[in-house]
Amino acid sequence: MSREFEVKYQNKILRLDNNTRIMGILNITPDSFSDGGLYYNNIDNAVDRARQMLDEGADIIDIGGESTRPGSKPITIKEELNRIIPVIKNIRLSLRNSFFISVDTYKAEVAEQALLAGADMINSLSGFNFDRRLSKIIKKFKCPIIIYHIKGTPKIMQQDIHYKNVVKEICHFFESQIDIAKKAGIGKNQILIDPGIGFGKTLKQNLELIVQLQKISKIGLPIVVSVSRKSHLGKLLKNELKLDYVPTELDRIEAALAETAIAVMEGAHIIRTHDVLQTKRFTVSLDALLRNKK
Repeated sequence: MSREFEVKYQNKILRLDNNTRIMGILNITPDSFSDGGLYYNNIDNAVDRARQMLDEGADIIDIGGESTRPGSKPITIKEELNRIIPVIKNIRLSLRNSFFISVDTYKAEVAEQALLAGADMINSLSGFNFDRRLSKIIKKFKCPIIIYHIKGTPKIMQQDIHYKNVVKEICHFFESQIDIAKKAGIGKNQILIDPGIGFGKTLKQNLELIVQLQKISKIGLPIVVSVSRKSHLGKLLKNELKLDYVPTELDRIEAALAETAIAVMEGAHIIRTHDVLQTKRFTVSLDALLRNKK
C-alpha cells in the first residue's frame, strides 16, 4: 500500500511521503498539563510560540482552546472562540501564509469560525460523534479533517477502560466515521486518522496501538500520532526504571521519541508534539536511516 498522500486546502498542499511531518501543539488554555497556561490570554506569546515552532520545523500549527486532558470538563462555544479566534487571526497577520493551521475542536460553530478566521483544517476529538453538525462544515469548506479516537469523554475516559480488542475496535470506529463522512458528501481524501493515544486507553493498550499501527494503516488514510508528554509515558518510565515517582512532563521526551520511532516505522505520517525541535531532529534522522535501509 502506498504511503504517499496529499493534504490540500485552497492553494496549499502538504505532501505526506517518506518525510515525516510535524504538527506543533499550541494550547490556548489556562489549564494545559504541558505549558501551564503560558499562551492563554496572551496573543503575543502565542504568536511568538507559533513562529518558533515553524522555525524549528513544524509543518502544521495545531491550536486548541479547550483542554481534553483526563478529567477535564467542556467549555462553552463562546469561551472557546474567545480564546482561539484572536490567535488565529494574529498568526495569519504576523507570519507567512504557506503553513497549515489546524484547530483542535469537535464543535461545528467553533470549526466554522476558525476556518473563516484563517485556519485550514480541523482536528476533531471523536470525529463527528460529539457534534454531527460538524460534517456540514467540513463539506461546506472542503477542508481536511483529522478524526481522532476517544473512549468516552475527556472527563471519564480513564475510568473503567475496557476493550475486547483495542486495534479492531478503533479500526471499526474509523470505518464508521468514514461512512458518516461519505453520507455527508465529504471525500475520503479529506480525512486523516489518529488512534488517540492516551484517550481512554491503558498503558498496555497505548503500546499495543503503536506497535500495531500498520493494521490501522490498512484503512488507507494518512495517520497522525500524538504521544507527546502524555501520562502513560510517565507510567512506562516508572515501571521500567522501577522508580518511586512518576517522571514529569518535561522528563518524558526520550520516551516519546522512542514511541515516535515505532509509530513512524509502522506507518505514521504526522507526529503531533509539544517538542518540535527535538522531534524534527529525531524524525529527519530516522527518515534518512529508513530510506537507506531500503
